[in-house]
Amino acid sequence: MKRIHQKRNYDWKEVIGRILFITFVLCIIYLIFKVVISLTGTMASGVYDQMNNEYVLALILIVLGATVMVLPSIITKKRFVRVPNYMYLFFFMFLYCAMYLGEMERFYYIIPKWDIATHVFSSAMLVVLGFMIVNILNNKERVNTHTSPMFVALFAFCFSLSISIAWEIYEYVFDGLLSLNMQKYALEDGTLLVGHMAISDTMEDVFVSALGAFIIAVIGFFIIKRQTKYSTDSCS
Repeated sequence: MKRIHQKRNYDWKEVIGRILFITFVLCIIYLIFKVVISLTGTMASGVYDQMNNEYVLALILIVLGATVMVLPSIITKKRFVRVPNYMYLFFFMFLYCAMYLGEMERFYYIIPKWDIATHVFSSAMLVVLGFMIVNILNNKERVNTHTSPMFVALFAFCFSLSISIAWEIYEYVFDGLLSLNMQKYALEDGTLLVGHMAISDTMEDVFVSALGAFIIAVIGFFIIKRQTKYSTDSCS
């Protein structure tokens, strides 16, 4: 008898998601090991505290990333909303670039402007998410909303910028708790910056996030406006 070979279809979202999740789990194990080892370190107190705090922060971020990455699947399974495939791709790319490459491989320190690149990417992704939220509400029968393209674009822009500012608040809080210098308020030798230089990193992050969000919001505005015009012409 001849065997019938059936071509197996792989769910690329699940494959990529599992690879990323396994990577995060391995990172968590590694960071826990480094934290435990650092407790028996013989370095100077200041150096020890700084390195231990960095390990703890990286551990928190990786655990957060591993937790957040399962949210789209939970949302889809609970049928709250169907998450498009491209959003999965953007989401996984951002987590990989920001959490794994940025924190574990220290791209934030090795590659210039890596922080800016992740801020632009995340702001663009959040704008798309903002457009999705409005589209979901417009398609709900129980919610009577018919918004103009300008309002949708403005909402998406403000939504993205709000999340970006919330991230800067997070950096400020953890800088105060763990002295991590995420907002670059001090030089590498510990010299504190003052005045304009002390807030330049934070304002640069906010500026590039706003710029990235604005560009994608404008593009989305023209796309929705064109779709609305096409729909109106088809109905007439």
